Amino acid sequence: MSQQAATALLEPETLAALAAVCDLQALPVLDDFDTDHARAALADVELLVTGWGCPPLDAGVLAAAPGLRAVVHTAGSVRHHITDACWDRGIEVSSAAAANALPVAEYTVAMILLSGKRVVERARAYRGARTRDEGFGIPRSDGNYRRTVGVLSASTIGRRVLELLRPYDLRLLLHDPYVTDEEVRALGARPVGLAELFTASDVVSVHTPLLPETEGLVSRALLTSMRQDAVLVNTARGAVVDQSALTDLLLTDRIRAVLDVTDPEVLPSDHPLWECDNVLITPHLAGSQGNEWRRLTDLTVAEVTRWAQGHGFAHPVLRTRLPFMA
Repeated sequence: MSQQAATALLEPETLAALAAVCDLQALPVLDDFDTDHARAALADVELLVTGWGCPPLDAGVLAAAPGLRAVVHTAGSVRHHITDACWDRGIEVSSAAAANALPVAEYTVAMILLSGKRVVERARAYRGARTRDEGFGIPRSDGNYRRTVGVLSASTIGRRVLELLRPYDLRLLLHDPYVTDEEVRALGARPVGLAELFTASDVVSVHTPLLPETEGLVSRALLTSMRQDAVLVNTARGAVVDQSALTDLLLTDRIRAVLDVTDPEVLPSDHPLWECDNVLITPHLAGSQGNEWRRLTDLTVAEVTRWAQGHGFAHPVLRTRLPFMA
């Protein structure tokens, strides 16, 4: 992993817990597999703990690591470093995606509830006016009672969002073409088609992984079909949404949005959405940060322990599932 990731993730307690179940290679952490130190470490390694910034484990790296049998990733997606050469060798792979899903789901639920009360807009107006009325002029469309929330994709995060939303008085919809209607109902939602998800929802929350098939999936037509003042929440990837169409609709006050991701990831400094009052843009912070990193490493230690004891991974990443994963 990168040195920055190592500094953030590998607390002394985590390193001690790993050292208790395996022969831990001495630091520094590898961030380049082509150095003499890296080649010496790879010669004996059986399991790699990886993180953000890990270089690709290609055929050349694997040739230098003849004993490598498993990889445990301290973050979510393994697409950037687990190559076909890893799968072809039969290397077992685990990921902390399940642990990283929880803070994203928590952020999403918070934003759904805050948007229902129009917290950002009303706080801004309150700061400007520095007085308030009795509140009886608030539109009946505001609030979270029986609000309709549509979830796009029953991904790991999408499922956690539905789980966390269940205690609230909300109507839940779900669109995912790879999930049966029975499974959708078991998740506490009503199955709907893609078009209905956008026309029937007060809030649409995007949890679709970015794949060639999903790029631009949230199209201009779908965005235009949303109800007046509906909210789009995107914590997935910016390119899943037609950024140009979304910008047009936000600038005309047709809809609102909460965007933890955009396309490009950081919008140009002169982009009109920076000054748009009905969009909240956050700097890709929904995923694990700060003390939440410990949840990732706790899962990692548990996975390394299971593997070392011969029990296999509790959170395996399967090659057959890659076409559907972020």
